[in-house]
Amino acid sequence: MRLFLKAIRIHQWAKNILIFIPLLAAHKFLDIPLLQKSILAFISFSLCASAVYLLNDIIDIESDRQHEIKKHRPLASGKIPISLAKTCIPIFLILSFLISLLLPRPFLYILSFYIMTTTAYSVVLKRMVLIDVMTLAALYTTRIFAGALAGEVEISQWLLVFSMFLFASLAFVKRFSELQLLHIKNSEFGIGRGYMGKDISVIGDLGVASGYVSILVMALYVSSDDIYSLYTRPHLMWMICPLLMYWISRVWLLTRRGEMHSDPILFAITDKTSYVIGALCVLIIFLAT
Repeated sequence: MRLFLKAIRIHQWAKNILIFIPLLAAHKFLDIPLLQKSILAFISFSLCASAVYLLNDIIDIESDRQHEIKKHRPLASGKIPISLAKTCIPIFLILSFLISLLLPRPFLYILSFYIMTTTAYSVVLKRMVLIDVMTLAALYTTRIFAGALAGEVEISQWLLVFSMFLFASLAFVKRFSELQLLHIKNSEFGIGRGYMGKDISVIGDLGVASGYVSILVMALYVSSDDIYSLYTRPHLMWMICPLLMYWISRVWLLTRRGEMHSDPILFAITDKTSYVIGALCVLIIFLAT
């Protein structure tokens, strides 16, 4: 069971917590009916994601077996039979779609878009330089958009733009970490990727720039008139900007030191400092509200 849960990437389900962001942003997290819809959306997206992860592992099984870390995955190592993965993929997708039928129809459309995009990423897009990073950022932002559709809450354009730049930065972190491994091995090309070892400095620059642009978007939102409809003390929201600046700077500092997890989202949910910064941001939002 432990190997099976590892194969379906149950730890990656944590990324789908982003589905609850629109409820938090709209200050409707205590609305039980809307919260129930978001929980169903979370389950639906998680099952769908597991199906795509299994498909991706089947497609990449040969290249994964040559990878220093990925060769230990259940499918690549042979500890989980491929036949089991092929059986689970349609089961998970059917369950995901059945749950989506309990939610507003637009959620089904965004779920279908997510499946098509992730499949395209697994088959083609992840081998296209920079397109792969943009796709990853779009997939993270799609989760937030899906949460808004499931909970039937209006999503702020500020939130979408902020998310796109922030997740682009984290996607660049992922690629930067992979290129660091190439540098250690003195290898010029990555397995199954279009990047070269000498691209690492450009990837780092683009990642830091994207992260700081997300902070700029947050600052512009705090200074806009839109914030007055949700917060009684909007000036307190300025305190989030330096916290974000510290967190993004720290992420990239650790990345350049070679101390970053290959998946920055998983790093964030296991990092104590990230929890402290997140708690402070929630406290600021509460006080501002």
